[in-house]
Amino acid sequence: MAYILQSNSLSSKDAAVELFRRPVTWFVSLFALWWILLGVFYAFPQIDLWAAKAFFRESGCALGSTDLRTCGYFPAAREPVLIFVRKFYFYVPIAVAMVIILLMIRNFQHHGATYDATRTRRYSVALLSSILGPYLLVNLILKTISGRPRPYETDLFGGTHAFASAGTLDGSCLSNCSFISGEAAGAGWLACLIVLLPPRLRVIFGPVILMLCLVSPYLRVAFGGHYLSDVTLGFLSSCVVYAAVAVYYETQKEKNRWSKTAL
Repeated sequence: MAYILQSNSLSSKDAAVELFRRPVTWFVSLFALWWILLGVFYAFPQIDLWAAKAFFRESGCALGSTDLRTCGYFPAAREPVLIFVRKFYFYVPIAVAMVIILLMIRNFQHHGATYDATRTRRYSVALLSSILGPYLLVNLILKTISGRPRPYETDLFGGTHAFASAGTLDGSCLSNCSFISGEAAGAGWLACLIVLLPPRLRVIFGPVILMLCLVSPYLRVAFGGHYLSDVTLGFLSSCVVYAAVAVYYETQKEKNRWSKTAL
């Protein structure tokens, strides 16, 4: 009886681990988390305002100014070192994508037993998610239709536009708007690439890579270029897209396996 209970316990544990490893589990969880966080930021816009104010420095308005805006600036946006770091991080996802393309081409040069189909699938997931996530979903769609002015563009932080909450889609911005952050989305995509590392290296390098990927979103808030919600949802959006693409490839893999084994 004890052996049976232990076997059932191990089976349940293995089943839980297997469920946790499946892309569909990650997709459903991350997708739900994205909407939950959006709801929180929408219901409590003061979270964005508190975070932005932490990096904003008020100053006197120009002599003769009659508007009611709060004058000031974001000091971090004037620091040459931080500006350089921000530009560096801007191009890192592009450089990494180029490396993945080269690795895929190298993998395609193998034939027969030396060809690694799993590696090709993983590279394909990474590249396709970079196109669908940071580029298509964020920069071409959400940043175009959101209408949300950036912090430094609003009258609360030295600009002229009215503040718009996350997810309202009715702000006064006309193009390249604040919701959501493209650079944070690129950083989120880079964080997803931790899965390309061998399992034994993920534990060692995963936390370091994740911390480095958080630098870019932090700078976007410190510069007044985005609100906390913009970078949080931007970062997470790439994780959602990455998981969705992984689900698609897993589904195709299962279909191919079934077609080869079915009578």
